[in-house]
Amino acid sequence: MTAQAPLLSVEDLRVEFPTRTGLVRAVRGVSFDVGREKVGIVGESGSGKSQTGRAILRLTPRPGVVTAKRMTFEGIDLLTASERAMYDIRGKRIAMVLQDPKFSLNPVMSVGKQIAEAYRAHAPLSRGAARQHALDMLSAVKMRDPRRVYDSYPHELSGGMGQRAMIAMMLGTEPDLLIADEPTSALDVTVQMQVLAILDDLVSQRGMGLIFISHDLNLVASFCDRVLVMYAGRIVEQLRASELASARHPYTQGLLAALPRIDQPTTELAVLRRDPAWIDGPAA
Repeated sequence: MTAQAPLLSVEDLRVEFPTRTGLVRAVRGVSFDVGREKVGIVGESGSGKSQTGRAILRLTPRPGVVTAKRMTFEGIDLLTASERAMYDIRGKRIAMVLQDPKFSLNPVMSVGKQIAEAYRAHAPLSRGAARQHALDMLSAVKMRDPRRVYDSYPHELSGGMGQRAMIAMMLGTEPDLLIADEPTSALDVTVQMQVLAILDDLVSQRGMGLIFISHDLNLVASFCDRVLVMYAGRIVEQLRASELASARHPYTQGLLAALPRIDQPTTELAVLRRDPAWIDGPAA
């Protein structure tokens, strides 16, 4: 039986920012494939996780420069695609949930209208149909009072409610690939599990691909199929999520050791000791 071709294929992705003090290499030679599966990207702040996600959709802010040997989505070359083609891909084919809804939602437009507008940009829906679809998606992400949230402005929502509104906006277009940047960071544990269950259903039932960017190694290990570990702009280790506890790279081992464990109480948490050789050394 022939293996299914990946949805997304990235080879030697680099993201660089020229600054007054020199060139900042935010992403350095990253390569990976994503199929109809849940792929987690983990690492410390500044490791290049979010910049990798943004580069896929060509959302890298200026003066950043993105290069790659190859970056394709279902046969479409994302590096050379026209802006018109990217407009059709963003939101509909590939959606991205950004980390902080306060900077992603329009402050002078009600949340519901923004969600409905996103749907109408990619589907021939009437205003009434788009409104009902938005209400349905707000209910799907466990909003207690969808109609009130629909008419609210972003500043009237808590961080967790804003995060769920962003997830409702991105999932409503039924994308083939979702890039979720810390999508559950502002949610309490109960709502977090409910949102993850929605994402899991979309992957398993609709065949959606998911790139799940997170700091939470335990969450990624329990939720994702595969894990990419990033350090200083590079992928230093790739492994099955179920094998994360047996990671071979000392950086991944250090991150795991720094996590508190209920079954192993300690008076002092381990501190990650970085080795300069990790910056350009071989991946595990």
